[in-house]
Amino acid sequence: MTSSDHPLKASLDEPRAHLLDLIGAVEPWDDLEHTHLESARHWIAGGAPLYRVRKPDVPPMHLVSYFAVLDDTRGQLLLVAHRKAGLWLPAGGHVESGEDPWAAVVRECREELGIEAVASPVAGELPFFLTVTGTRGQGPHTDVSLWYLLDADAHTVTDYDRGEFSAVRWLTHEQVLAESAELLDPHMHRFARKLAWAWARAGRGG
Repeated sequence: MTSSDHPLKASLDEPRAHLLDLIGAVEPWDDLEHTHLESARHWIAGGAPLYRVRKPDVPPMHLVSYFAVLDDTRGQLLLVAHRKAGLWLPAGGHVESGEDPWAAVVRECREELGIEAVASPVAGELPFFLTVTGTRGQGPHTDVSLWYLLDADAHTVTDYDRGEFSAVRWLTHEQVLAESAELLDPHMHRFARKLAWAWARAGRGG
């Protein structure tokens, strides 16, 4: 069932209906992503609060926008060493109340990397991947994360938010897959495989 024919969509407010449309645009990569998409649909349509209102875990499940910054010429993507998570991740942040997830990408990209968000032609201003992930550490909660793709030349990323990140790295998808899963977002290997497939299908780098 797609978001457009979800039985509850007609009764939802505009932001929730829009979110259903966004996740309906995500082509599931595997059975786990299919399961996560279905879980996200039920969460959105069920009327639960969607946005974080107090750090780190209120409500215990909330919406996040990730953005993978890609350098097509080099066939590389940018990962950041997130201080609180203790993992290498794409950049991103929590979606504010009523905020469009793409607007959150634009805002966070400027704040965290100091560059303007330019959507990759692979997915445009639509999410490419979706995950539902339980966090670890203090204040465990569940992030429903929309993963977007951005285009940027690696040379344009000259600084980053050092309060959030301890380092940044540009890696090919092969290098991502060679990294220990314990050091990465738990879905990073799956994302890298999906990205490599999408790049190949689009005839792009990598």
